[in-house]
Amino acid sequence: MPRPGLPRLIATDLDGTLVRSDNTVSAYTHQVLDRVRAAGIPVVGATGRGPRLTELTRNDIRAADFLVMAGGGRVVDQSDPSGPVVLRDERLSGEALAKVLTALENEVGPLTVMVEALDGHDAPLWGDFDPAWPYPERVVPRTRDDCLAVDVIKAFARTPDHDVDTLLAAARRVVPPSLATVTQAGLGFIEICPPGTDKASGLAVVAQVLGIDPADVLVFGDMPNDLPMFEWAGWRRVAVSNAHPSVRAAADEIALSNDDDGVAVYLDRLLSAS
Repeated sequence: MPRPGLPRLIATDLDGTLVRSDNTVSAYTHQVLDRVRAAGIPVVGATGRGPRLTELTRNDIRAADFLVMAGGGRVVDQSDPSGPVVLRDERLSGEALAKVLTALENEVGPLTVMVEALDGHDAPLWGDFDPAWPYPERVVPRTRDDCLAVDVIKAFARTPDHDVDTLLAAARRVVPPSLATVTQAGLGFIEICPPGTDKASGLAVVAQVLGIDPADVLVFGDMPNDLPMFEWAGWRRVAVSNAHPSVRAAADEIALSNDDDGVAVYLDRLLSAS
């Protein structure tokens, strides 16, 4: 059990929050997270990254007892001595995704669409290659019909005629939550996920396994896809200083930026004060 005055569970976003702009995590951050675990507090990495990036994710948050991935659709227990256990694996049907894309294109015009359908290590995305995609990942060209022929982990969509927040607002107007969850994670694309899937629902799986109340959970984040866990967690919600304005507005406190190891500095002070 953690010491009095500390949360019982800590969850942090990765890209833009724990991970620095050069895509590294400092030795200091790893050391502080190890101290968190030594204090009896489980650590959760809560990320939009899909399961194809599990190895990278584990390397970026080595202290994590659990991973909430794909924006909440994949939850992995890493604390089992016999090996990782998948606790949740949600998919969006091609039929549902087709309805989402039709509704959205009727609203904003043609979209560039990529889908994440495979969960093997470094598996490619499928669909429309878009030079605005910020990562050097392989995108295998596939027709829209081919992309919609399978269930997907999530889809990414973009139009050059709308900035990502405007596109997200349009998607939320025309896509009912019962059909899909729409969000954005700072990539310039909206993300289309299975209905009922977000970081809060993924964290709720972890909390249930551990018997921890949301009121005892501390979370860190920087982008709109972190807002559900900010609404769910009750111990404290902390945004890094480089966070999206909506996340800063929802936060109880503002930490230093990701490039200044804001999460680690905050946790270091928290542990030292308890």
